[in-house]
Amino acid sequence: MQQMVRNVRIIGTGSYAPETVYTNEYIETIAPTDAEWVLENLGIRERHIAGPDQPTSDLAAKAGLKAIENAGLTPDDIDLIIVATSTPDRLAPSTAAIVQDKIQAYNSVAFDLAAVCSGFLFSMSTAAQYIATGIYNHALVIGADTFSKIIDWNRRDCVFFGDGAGAAVLTHSDSDKGFLAFRLYTDGRGKWNFTIPGGGSEFPMSHENVDAGHRYFQMVGKAVYETGVQVLPKAINQVLADTGISIDQVDYLIPHQPSIRILQDTAKIIGLPFEKVMTNMDRYANTSGGTIPILLDEVNKAGRLTPGKLILFAAVGSGWTYGASLIRWS
Repeated sequence: MQQMVRNVRIIGTGSYAPETVYTNEYIETIAPTDAEWVLENLGIRERHIAGPDQPTSDLAAKAGLKAIENAGLTPDDIDLIIVATSTPDRLAPSTAAIVQDKIQAYNSVAFDLAAVCSGFLFSMSTAAQYIATGIYNHALVIGADTFSKIIDWNRRDCVFFGDGAGAAVLTHSDSDKGFLAFRLYTDGRGKWNFTIPGGGSEFPMSHENVDAGHRYFQMVGKAVYETGVQVLPKAINQVLADTGISIDQVDYLIPHQPSIRILQDTAKIIGLPFEKVMTNMDRYANTSGGTIPILLDEVNKAGRLTPGKLILFAAVGSGWTYGASLIRWS
């Protein structure tokens, strides 16, 4: 998506992470891992973990209300809610419908979008098109996941994920600032390299499927790395080509947080100084759909997103799904 009827901008951000924190050192005591290896190779020191009574919708609702407040609006002003999650509260109803009720945004239409770690980027693109065409005026886009609920804490790969939610409020813009381009991609040939087999129609929940471990995520780490360093530069370079903007003009890259090495290698390939790459995986790990909006909120609240700044978003997730977007902040 490149040309819009109305320009679309972000006017508010918010985020929330559960209070409980698991450090690498703690996980060393319950799983076969090494704290220093995790920090050096993944860039992760700790991650937030939801409590047994905290479903994804709780995190999403808290982040959403903060974003609405930051935008200077009320829940009644929101007419579209999209929740990007791969750990929904239930298969039905949508987590977005549950969030709508929790924040009492009853003037909105609400639905989920499933693109795993690329979910927030895909959701922003979807919301932007609704706003650009005048169908809706204020969209609340939330990325939220509680991967701790589907982690096998006896496996080495338990160190990758944490829980959290972030949100942004999108509206139309009367200026030339706002989203400049989106590029989204899917390649289903990579579908088994990161998957959550259980809970759907293929492996419905049963004693046999639970015992077989189908409720936990399964990941081929090497494939995730190799794909990430190929497709992130591809998507970013295509967005830059679409807009005629050079990488030197970009002020910040706010990416999904897959691992520090994927981000470092991506920055080298596209020629972006790493100090322009925003990260927070040391404190949150990979929160899947929550990664970009949590980081966006932190960068915004730090006062770094001043009008006119050029911001890149990029993500890669299961599917494979991947993409990039460019926005001129207003």
